[in-house]
Amino acid sequence: MTPRQETAAKLGLLGFVLLFAVFFLSRLQVRALALGDSVPDFTLRNDDGGTVALADFRGKIVVLNFWATWCAPCVEEMPSLKQFAERYANQGVQVIGVSEDQDADAYREFLAKHEINFLTLRNPARAVSAQYGTFQLPETYIISRDGKLLNKIIGPTDWATPQMFSYFDSLVSGS
Repeated sequence: MTPRQETAAKLGLLGFVLLFAVFFLSRLQVRALALGDSVPDFTLRNDDGGTVALADFRGKIVVLNFWATWCAPCVEEMPSLKQFAERYANQGVQVIGVSEDQDADAYREFLAKHEINFLTLRNPARAVSAQYGTFQLPETYIISRDGKLLNKIIGPTDWATPQMFSYFDSLVSGS
C-alpha cells in the first residue's frame, strides 16, 4: 500500500468512526434534571404483573430511589430508608424503590430477607434511571406533589437523621 492509499484509508476510517459517533450520540438525550424541573413520568410492572406509574402518586411527595441488590452502598442505606418509609407512610409521602437488578430471584430474595415494605419495582433495562440522568447508585429524587424535582441525593444517605426528618416534616406541612 502506498503512503497515499494508507492516508486515504485512515481518513476513510476516521470519517466512518465520526459518522458512527455522531449518529449514536445524537440519539442519547440524557440530561440531568435540574431542581424545579418536571420529572419524567414512567410506568413499570410490579411483581404481581400489574403496572405502576409515577403519575399514580400525584398529590404525594415521592422519594424515588434507584438502587440494586449488588450495590453495597444501596444495601447500606436500605434499613434507614425502610424506617423513613414507615415513619412517613401515612403523611402523604410515597417511597418508591426502582431496582436495576437483572436477576429477579436475587431481587425478590433481598426484599424478603430485609423485609422491605415500601413499593419497589424492577427496571433491569435501566430505561427509567436513564430518563432521570442517573449515573451512580444509589441515587434518590425528591419529587413534589405536582411532579417537580425538589432535591436530588447522589450516593447513600441516612434517612433516619433528625435533619432528614426535619426537612420532610417541613415538606409535609407545606412550610
